Amino acid sequence: MRAYRVAYDGRPYSGFQRQPDVPTVEGALLSGLARLGVCERDAVPDGYAAAGRTDAGVSAVAQTVAFDAPDWLTPAAFTSELPAAVRVWASADVPDDFHATHDASERRYTYFLHAPGADDGLAAEALAALCGRHDYHNLTTDAEGTVRELDGRVERDGDSLVVRLRAGGFCRQLVRRVVGLLDEMLRGEATLAKVDRVFSAESLPGPEGVAPAPAYPLVLSGVDYPGVAFEADEDAIEDARSAFEALRVERQTAARVARYVVSGLE
Repeated sequence: MRAYRVAYDGRPYSGFQRQPDVPTVEGALLSGLARLGVCERDAVPDGYAAAGRTDAGVSAVAQTVAFDAPDWLTPAAFTSELPAAVRVWASADVPDDFHATHDASERRYTYFLHAPGADDGLAAEALAALCGRHDYHNLTTDAEGTVRELDGRVERDGDSLVVRLRAGGFCRQLVRRVVGLLDEMLRGEATLAKVDRVFSAESLPGPEGVAPAPAYPLVLSGVDYPGVAFEADEDAIEDARSAFEALRVERQTAARVARYVVSGLE
């Protein structure tokens, strides 16, 4: 068995998990493996599993997939059959019974919240109130497994508040709804008192519910496995840097054009 670290830009994809008729990250990975002859088309390799299922638009630095891989399948070889927005950059030998989902001891997410005028002190206080061991049933669409222990911190980076969250595992949409409530409080649309309502046993009625923050500023930034040491593939890393730098320049140019258009609306 071998585990691979996968970085991707999630914006072109309808999430990680393979789905019919829409592009997904997992679909790109499995199609690439089929072209390499590692598995049959529309199949998965023996022992295949992934660390998690990111939502549509969510990106990753350290998504992890593992399966029974041939010795020649280096990260660079894997990447050779992938689209530019998906890059494999490291790998590790793992036991035959390794499971990329169940064996993860910690997952980390980073959210870039555009909040140029926000009160950083309030942001830190609000996030601290939202962390700890709680039943997050009002901040997820999951019906069970909603008790989690969440740790987080927030820091300023220019116009953005960088929200970093970590846990052994996350309920569906939990990170985006935590950030959504944090944003409500920073905008003055909710107070810290709402946190108590969120953690109450009662379900919040529709008008009081917390909507998820947009997906695209969210990044799966880390997944830890005890005893597993990933080895970076320098050629694959250089390839990934070039690919993501090209994406950065493209989007920076698009942002400049948008600012120019806005400035001309006078």
